[in-house]
Amino acid sequence: MSGTKMGMVRMSMRPKGLPAVPEETVRVARAAFPAGSLPIRLRDRLEAVFADEPFTDAFGVRGAPGLSPAVLSLVTVLQFTEDLTDRQAVAMAVRAIDWKYAIGAELTDPGFDFSVLAKFRARLVEHGMERLVFDRLLEHCRAEGLVAPGGKQRSDSTHVISAVRDLNRLELAGESVRAALEVLAAAAPEWLAGAVDVAGLAHRYGPRVDGWKLPSAKTKRDRLAVVFGQDALMLCRAVREPGAPPWLAELPAVELLRQVLVQTYYIETGARGREVIRKREADSEGVPPGHTRLASPYDADARWAAKGEELFWLGYKVHLTETCHTPLEAEAEAEAEAEAEAEAEAEAGNGNGKRVAAPPNLITDVHTTKATVPDVKATAGIQQRLDERGLRPGEHYLDSGYPSVDLVAAAGKDGTAMVTPLLADNSPQAKAAAGFDKSAFRVDWKARQVTCPTGRTSAGWYPVAQHGRPAIVVQFASADCRACPSRTQCTSSRRVSRMLTLRPKELHEIQGAARTEQKTQTWRDKYKLRAGVEGTINQALDMTGIRRARYRGLAKVQCREV
Repeated sequence: MSGTKMGMVRMSMRPKGLPAVPEETVRVARAAFPAGSLPIRLRDRLEAVFADEPFTDAFGVRGAPGLSPAVLSLVTVLQFTEDLTDRQAVAMAVRAIDWKYAIGAELTDPGFDFSVLAKFRARLVEHGMERLVFDRLLEHCRAEGLVAPGGKQRSDSTHVISAVRDLNRLELAGESVRAALEVLAAAAPEWLAGAVDVAGLAHRYGPRVDGWKLPSAKTKRDRLAVVFGQDALMLCRAVREPGAPPWLAELPAVELLRQVLVQTYYIETGARGREVIRKREADSEGVPPGHTRLASPYDADARWAAKGEELFWLGYKVHLTETCHTPLEAEAEAEAEAEAEAEAEAEAGNGNGKRVAAPPNLITDVHTTKATVPDVKATAGIQQRLDERGLRPGEHYLDSGYPSVDLVAAAGKDGTAMVTPLLADNSPQAKAAAGFDKSAFRVDWKARQVTCPTGRTSAGWYPVAQHGRPAIVVQFASADCRACPSRTQCTSSRRVSRMLTLRPKELHEIQGAARTEQKTQTWRDKYKLRAGVEGTINQALDMTGIRRARYRGLAKVQCREV
């Protein structure tokens, strides 16, 4: 194992799977851990999950043989389980007896270089194999009867803080220039020396741009912001000059610099015909929306996001989905398993009356997104992946951020009941709990008319599209509304008549039924099952540090979270 190098340009794989555990390693590991340990149990019970063949597309058939992907994936799982760095994980593979047992290494094996793990992860990301081991583990659990379609599952999300430092707009502008200069200096040093004033830029961008070391006076900071913008514009134009290598403009750091320049600065022609660059202001020139706004030149996917009034972070969001059981269901399943095992042991003549524990809650999906992606955008993807794995739940428990009536209807057609609170009617009447909200109106879908609480019928029925979704706008006659004695309970406008926005009939009825049901105590008691997923998130936080990214970029963060 120690003689293999993964850092070569060409690397091949000879599918073998996990090597057999040497006898001496077995003897010492069993003596040192008579009750077992996580790595030992992982090897004994899940050996079939870790194989080389699924990784074939990521490795060639020529070149020096690389380390077994099965071994590397097992080390990676143990590394993330214990929240270790690459160096620490490799050190454990050398000095921890139970780790040596897990990967089938001799006690004298010196291990491998820590950089191998980073290169292995890069291959997984490059070939879209971030979920491979996770999917194989779920297949194994399904074959063992630990997970199955049609049961109950619950999902929730939590924030993930990026691996880059927080930057304000001034720091971002200067650090983006600095990052681009460092890349250009390494990629084309001769061209850079002839294209720009290297000495002047080195003085300004040698140390990292740190807000604590920048001028405190507002006028000086504003002037420095203009200098950063001028330098960024100069570099962006220089790489596109006819004499510049054409590939320079395609470097990621240069492209990020261009984007930061656009989102931070506004270029115009002054009164004297000169080009003027100034910092953008949200009220005048406007700034990009949060989901497209870059926050760091070193992580193009990290975004600023907020949740409530207290949580504000730069990074990502991870969604966890797990199986769950009510106490009665868990007890019933445990008793059924106990009876089945007792019958099997009775037939074998060695029954011992052992009680089987309740089935465990197992994570069935992990999905990482940019921090600005709302939970509702993740719902369909979660259910689709569960369906692809043959694990579509019969009931899916979620908080109010995940559903929409469209998603509830679509999931119901596919056999999944979403147990989740739909957002309440947000009309002024509903919020004030006074007057006539939407539920007070009677809809005649065949006649395409709506009757108000006082008996007046609508004058207009207009099918429209709102935010890409079908809807119906209903309007009452102004003459009816002006003369209505209940006008103040219906609308606060003195000139405009009452208007309603309805969803198509099927969605309207589903929405109304759901809002009515979720007010009942029976539904509230049932919904309490969702809260357990928060304990799973806390467990993942305590064991794996899931809320802090180790790597940069969405793909690499997703690889680690899975």
